[in-house]
Amino acid sequence: MKVLVVDDDAINRLILQKLFERRNNTVVTAQNGQEALDLFVGDDEINIVITDIMMPEMDGIELLAEIKQRDKTGQIPIIGFTAGDIDYFRSITVIPFDRLLPKPMDYTELYNIANQFVLDRAS
Repeated sequence: MKVLVVDDDAINRLILQKLFERRNNTVVTAQNGQEALDLFVGDDEINIVITDIMMPEMDGIELLAEIKQRDKTGQIPIIGFTAGDIDYFRSITVIPFDRLLPKPMDYTELYNIANQFVLDRAS
């Protein structure tokens, strides 16, 4: 599995990177939505995107819309996470995240959710 992790918090990026790498996954990271979009467009091996919502330059909601527009297969799941009000973010997104999680998050749960999304889409 190749994971794109997006968060403006360097510590969170590192934690998520290590979480997936320990389980033999490839991880690419970005510190904002624009950087993530540039990586996504240039890499057709990314299986899943895990992104913070509140970030500078391009937030997670804008990133979600941009990736869904470019993902011609419709197979790239996007998991969002936030320290903000999840119900609020659900109500304002026109295109829903495949899953939206609160911060702080249960990292084992996040890994299991991400892994299941990728397995489901591969079958």
